[in-house]
Amino acid sequence: MNRERILQVVLVAAGLIFLFGVYPLMTYLWPSGWRWQPNQPEYEQMILGIYATLGIFLLIASRNPAEHRSLIAFTAWSSLVHGGIMTVQALRSSMEHGHLLGDVPALLIVGIALIVLAPAKHSADKTSAASA
Repeated sequence: MNRERILQVVLVAAGLIFLFGVYPLMTYLWPSGWRWQPNQPEYEQMILGIYATLGIFLLIASRNPAEHRSLIAFTAWSSLVHGGIMTVQALRSSMEHGHLLGDVPALLIVGIALIVLAPAKHSADKTSAASA
C-alpha cells in the first residue's frame, strides 16, 4: 500500500470518527462510573458540530488528498493543539483523567499520522506561488 492510499484510509477513518464517534467517545468510553458531563451543554453541542463538519470535509478530502493540503494540515495541527490543551487540563484535574485514556491519544495519533502522511507540495504549486 502506497503512502497516498494510507493517507486516504487515515482520512476516511478520522472523518468517520469525527462524524459519528466523537459523541460516544466523549460520553461512554470512560472507566467505570465516569461520564463526561460538561459544565455547559452548549460546549458539547459546539464540539459535536465542529467535529461532525470537519469529519464530512475529511471524507471529501480522502478522494484527492493533494487538493486538500490545507485542510489536512489544519486537522493535524488543530488535533495536536487540542490534545495538548486537554493533556494539561487532565493532568491538573483528577476529574478529567479519563481524557488521557481516550480522546487525548486519539487526537495525538490523528495529528501525527496526518503530518507524517501529508501530501507534499507539488513543484508547479511552488512555481505559481512564487510568481503570484
